[in-house]
Amino acid sequence: MQPPTSRAKPPARLLTAIAFTGSLLISCASTSETQAPTPGATTSSAANPSASPQAQGMNHAHPGSSHNTALDLGPSEANYDLRFIDAMIPHHQGAIAMAKAAQQKAQRPELKQLAAAIIQAQTQEVTQLQKWRQQWYPEFDSTPMAYDAEKRKMLPMSAQQQAAMMMHQDLSASGSEFDQRFLSAMMPHHAGAIAMAQDALQKSQHLEIKQLARNILTTQKAEIQKMQQWQAAWSQP
Repeated sequence: MQPPTSRAKPPARLLTAIAFTGSLLISCASTSETQAPTPGATTSSAANPSASPQAQGMNHAHPGSSHNTALDLGPSEANYDLRFIDAMIPHHQGAIAMAKAAQQKAQRPELKQLAAAIIQAQTQEVTQLQKWRQQWYPEFDSTPMAYDAEKRKMLPMSAQQQAAMMMHQDLSASGSEFDQRFLSAMMPHHAGAIAMAQDALQKSQHLEIKQLARNILTTQKAEIQKMQQWQAAWSQP
């Protein structure tokens, strides 16, 4: 579904976030589970899973590059789950921050209810991911790790990667358009988590991560469908 033509264009930070998600999808292997909605570029939404970022010429950046918005989780090996954890924690934290803003600023009670569900579920998942990191990787300090696809090795995650992974944006003050801005931000955010969850189902070394990935797929796909319905309904004059 194309967004209403009268709606303002997404802010630059959101476009960068969507580009990040597209780059992540390019780096992931083909998935064996149900495919996630694929966020497009500036005019596509999660409602159109055929709007592939690959077809729109998005670049796959690497750590240290000046336009680093991609985070390739790398191959399936002993430290894959460490990188998945270090990617998913800030990604969840970005969703939690936007959901907290929605609790304060959203006009519609159903959107506030969704925000509360996002905060509850993803806060619990962040806590669990942090525990697993401590249990499974005691030899690593708290520095988040990422995979450098160009150098084919794991390196500390750059500040740019961490910011891109959060996909957090300031949705501005409350008002009649806040609810639509929240939907336009949260749907591609969920699609990014779904892409990582699909990747983890193929590559994770831990059954716990695979179960978490399945939970993310189930929950966030359902939430995207709900948000798509609201976006369509609330766009009507």
